[in-house]
Formats: sequence, C-alpha cells, structure tokens
Amino acid sequence: MNYKLWIRIALGYLAANCLQLGMWSLFFPKSFYDNFPGLGGSAWIAVDGPYNEHLIRDVGALNLALLVVLVSAAWTLSKPVIYTAAAATATWGIPHFFYHLFNREGLSSGDLLLSLGGLATFAGLPFVVAYIAKNKLEVSPLH
Repeated sequence: MNYKLWIRIALGYLAANCLQLGMWSLFFPKSFYDNFPGLGGSAWIAVDGPYNEHLIRDVGALNLALLVVLVSAAWTLSKPVIYTAAAATATWGIPHFFYHLFNREGLSSGDLLLSLGGLATFAGLPFVVAYIAKNKLEVSPLH
C-alpha cells in the first residue's frame, strides 16, 4: 500500500471538511446557521440555540486555520507537521463529537446518525493518520 498517498487522501478529506465549514460559516454565517448541513429540510445548527454571527464567523475562521495546518501536513508529509495536524484536528473533533453525543435534541434519528458518523470520522481519523505516519511512513532525506 502507498502510505504517502493514503495519508494525503485522509488529510485531504479532513481539509475538505474544514474548507467547506470554514468558507460557509465565515462568509455566509446566517445561511450556515439556517441550513447546515445543506441536506434539504435539515438544519442542525439552528436547533441548538439562538443565532450568533460572531460565534459562527469565529468557527469559520478557526476551521480555515485548521485547514492551513492540514494542507501543510499533506503537502510536506513531514512527520512533525502530520502529528501537529492530527493533534489539532483531534482537539477540535473529540469534544465536538462528545457534545453532540450527549446533546441530541432537535435532530431526527437519521440526522443524528449522519451527524455522529461524520463527527466520529473527523475525531478518529487523525489517530489513524498519526499511527500510519509513525509506523509506516518513511522519512525522505529532505524531512
């Protein structure tokens, strides 16, 4: 298996999530609040409290900051940068997952399943990436 490619794909998946969340919530915060995840009639953010433009935009900016770290890790394949990206992603993803695991009000069973599945992937994938980087990724002379 090509572990470099696998790590890049995994980091790319995490980065794509941050890009989508970051751009939408930073530049169109009310639309993000009213319509996320954009699956038709579902609105996952609006069920959890009143609209706060400042908070929504801050979440967007922080997702874009995490995007920078993830893209840097995927680009360089430097183990320290991969570990940093994995740690930063897990630091954001784990509490987010547990919040939604214990605060389920307002979501249908299907929406809850989709939400928790996506959040679990976002929280768990960094550990897989870090493990593969540590145990399978060969360091090139440039790193």
